[in-house]
Amino acid sequence: MRPKRKQKLFLALGLVSLAAIAVGLTLYALRANINLFFSPIQIVAGDAPYERQIRAGGMVKEGSVARNPDSLDVEFTVTDYVEDVRVHYSGILPDLFREGQGVVVVGQLQRDGYIKADQVLARHDENYMPPEVSEALEAAGYSPADYQAKAAEVAERLEAREGASQN
Repeated sequence: MRPKRKQKLFLALGLVSLAAIAVGLTLYALRANINLFFSPIQIVAGDAPYERQIRAGGMVKEGSVARNPDSLDVEFTVTDYVEDVRVHYSGILPDLFREGQGVVVVGQLQRDGYIKADQVLARHDENYMPPEVSEALEAAGYSPADYQAKAAEVAERLEAREGASQN
């Protein structure tokens, strides 16, 4: 092989190797940053990975919010009215967070079966349902319309309770 041809071959192999390394590192970084959505049904069924960043969504179950008076620690239950998942969070909750409202939590599923949340996002409308929640419910054999009807029922009950406590 001539020296000129050999030099071009090494240059081409070097460029291909660098491109392969760049693609590999990019895919690895993306894999580490992906947080998939899971409903309580899927989490209880064992579909969610342990100790990896996930998103879980549903409604805050009535009577499940327990606040630590000495810190910002809060425990609550996220439900899809079929299954429940316990959530532990330390921090300031959104203003719209309350029982009967929809939430999406970002955190890690622990081996004990609860989610250690890093972030809590509250929805402002009980009629809104993220596409992931709707798809997860349909995949589990449940109707999103039934879920929304149950959420509206809980919201009415909570509003009636708040109205009675103010009078």
